[in-house]
Amino acid sequence: MNEPAKYLFDSDFAPAAKAATTIALTEHKTIVAEAETRGYRNGFQAAEAEMKAETARRLAIALEQVGLMMELMAQGLKEIDMRLETEAVEVAHAVATKLAPALIAREPLAEIEALATACFRQLLKSPHVVVRVSDKLYDAARAKLEEIAQQTGFEGRLVMLAEPEIAEGDCRIEWADGGVTRDRAAAEALIAETVNRFVTARHHTAD
Repeated sequence: MNEPAKYLFDSDFAPAAKAATTIALTEHKTIVAEAETRGYRNGFQAAEAEMKAETARRLAIALEQVGLMMELMAQGLKEIDMRLETEAVEVAHAVATKLAPALIAREPLAEIEALATACFRQLLKSPHVVVRVSDKLYDAARAKLEEIAQQTGFEGRLVMLAEPEIAEGDCRIEWADGGVTRDRAAAEALIAETVNRFVTARHHTAD
């Protein structure tokens, strides 16, 4: 019969200590490098996002300023355009006022001939037409208007009258149921009034 084994008190029943986990130096360096890379990448992305946001904010401010500048420039150009247009009208009126007397002095019958021609063509069957002109142009006007009446086919009687109060270049043409007047002074006054109203309105708009 086998004898029971003797208990030996040199046995240690405490749990064995866990061995410390260790990694190779190269692996450690790799882990550290990857962590640094991730940190750099995250920091770079955050900085980039912040930079983009700041750029967008500055761009929005710049665009707003550009818009305000464009609006001011447009208003300035509009005012300049209005001023130039006003000055052009004033210059044109001044030139016409100076030029008209010179043209009339050069060709005093031109406007009378044009008006008489238009009237004769519309009054072919009228029994008579009376034309009043300046006494200084009577002879020349009579000869020219008789010629025009014949050329246009006017069949009525042409009556020419000399009027001292009518200015050179002006005339009055009358027929049975109507008439027309060529009065340069009245026309110039009307034009001057119209120009003055236009200029005044432009100045008020500019203000």
